[in-house]
Amino acid sequence: MSALPVASPAEVRAEARRLFLRHRRQLCAALAVHVVAAAAGLAGPFLLGRIIDSVTRDPSTGRVDLLAALLAGFIIVQALLTRVAINRSLILGERVFAELRETFIARVLSLPLSTVERAGTGDLVARTTGDIDAMSRTVRFAIPEILVAVVTTVLTLGAAVVAGPLVAVGAIVGLPLLYAGTRWYLNRARDGYLWERAAYATLDGTVSETVDGARTIEALGLSEVRVARTDDDLREAYAAERRTLFLRTVWFPTAEMAYVLPVVATLAWGAWLASAGHATAGQVTAVVLYMVQIVDPVDRLVSWLDELQVGMSSFARVIGVADVPPDRQASGAEPDGEDIRGDDVRYAYVEGQDVLHGVSLRLAPGERLAMVGPSGAGKSTLGRLLAGIHPTRTGSVDVGGVPLVDLPVDQLRREVVLVTQEHHVFVGTLRDNLALAAPSASDDELRHALAAVDALDWADALPDGLDTVVGSGGHVVGPAFAQQIALARIVLADPHTLVLDEATSLLDPRAARHLERSLSAVLRGRTVIAIAHRLHTAHDADRVAVVEDGVISELGSHDELVARRGAYAALWESWHGTPASAEAR
Repeated sequence: MSALPVASPAEVRAEARRLFLRHRRQLCAALAVHVVAAAAGLAGPFLLGRIIDSVTRDPSTGRVDLLAALLAGFIIVQALLTRVAINRSLILGERVFAELRETFIARVLSLPLSTVERAGTGDLVARTTGDIDAMSRTVRFAIPEILVAVVTTVLTLGAAVVAGPLVAVGAIVGLPLLYAGTRWYLNRARDGYLWERAAYATLDGTVSETVDGARTIEALGLSEVRVARTDDDLREAYAAERRTLFLRTVWFPTAEMAYVLPVVATLAWGAWLASAGHATAGQVTAVVLYMVQIVDPVDRLVSWLDELQVGMSSFARVIGVADVPPDRQASGAEPDGEDIRGDDVRYAYVEGQDVLHGVSLRLAPGERLAMVGPSGAGKSTLGRLLAGIHPTRTGSVDVGGVPLVDLPVDQLRREVVLVTQEHHVFVGTLRDNLALAAPSASDDELRHALAAVDALDWADALPDGLDTVVGSGGHVVGPAFAQQIALARIVLADPHTLVLDEATSLLDPRAARHLERSLSAVLRGRTVIAIAHRLHTAHDADRVAVVEDGVISELGSHDELVARRGAYAALWESWHGTPASAEAR
């Protein structure tokens, strides 16, 4: 189940109302043009009926010619007004969609990082791609088409009543069937389409995770497990798709029957009225033509109403992001110093299953701390808490006496920054990618940051230097250089504390060692918490914390821990190949 919520029907209605009020003038103007265009189209059957009556009563060509000219004029006017109305609707749709997209992106970027990590990539990617696309189609086309269809239907029925009140009684034959079928469908469509969107989001997440971790999956022999999970997700998506398909296969034929019946009923009923002298042939012709004409808007209304259900389900998922509660509340307090301190820190990803068990740790400004230990021991989790990514379950993590979660995110990132092995190169120039951390930085400062992470020679060799377009569709940037770009951003951000979680893992050992030495010169005077499997980092650190089973089992300098002959000494011996006892001597 995704950690990202879905908006309730009441919230969807409230958001739709807000959008309507915000754009009501443009919407009303577009709707007015549609109404006039629809009204012009209604003149056709009415005038044709008058032509038939005129031919029957008075075959004078002058009246018939006048009516025919009026009919041609109304057809031309309708075509021109329809073009204007569609143009206005499309422009309005683009404006509304642009606003929704920008609002959604702003909300996504403000999501707590802890929520993003728990939600996973599948659901979030699905909302930013599939749901946005579905919502785009709804805003741009479905809503204008539905409004036009409703207006046209109402006006056509009104015109039929005016043209032949008694004959128009036959139009009500299809209403009970249309009402019952539509009500049945709408009561089930929201849940069906939400299930469908969620199922595909889960499938997307499984596929992307499998692709990203393909080498690990192959190395651990997990291919069959991942295939089985993908098959399960496919079955779920298939079941959801069948459910919505079933709803459509019931509703569509019912709706089609509902708007075909009035044509037959009106024709039969009108024929009887005409034979009994209660209606003229022209009235029957006009009303029957109106019933035929109404088939198109009702058919479009039914088709786009189904599309609206898809769009509204996606809309609920998109605006549901705003319901994610904040994981921190800024207190306004200012840190008094740069020391980092954790007291009795406990944290659980799943309720009742702590992965950290009462960890306490204090770092002096400028200290280098290395955290080592077996995989799954809690190193990365502790690092995230020390960087303020997650709030603690109990206990606290402070900077200068102020809890990290009490700091506004912008201020927090000036205090502490987490650098992981995950990285991203955004579409744009290399300069744009670096300037994300310091928008006002000069080219000299950008080059200095690149030099600090051993990437200046690579940058200078690019076709256009800092102006080279990188990212998707641009110059290909390998994983190692992408990681160096991420590290250069940190140099530009200039925080006083860094948490490095396998930050150089994508570089070969020699290059990583050289890069870390270069960073040491740049980061002199800053507090550095390095989480790594390469123990040369621990050798160079002021202190080493050995994390095992969610607790710090050993804490001290490299030499002290080697001399202690405990867990760290065993790790050092297995990694370095030199007996710890020999080094201690």
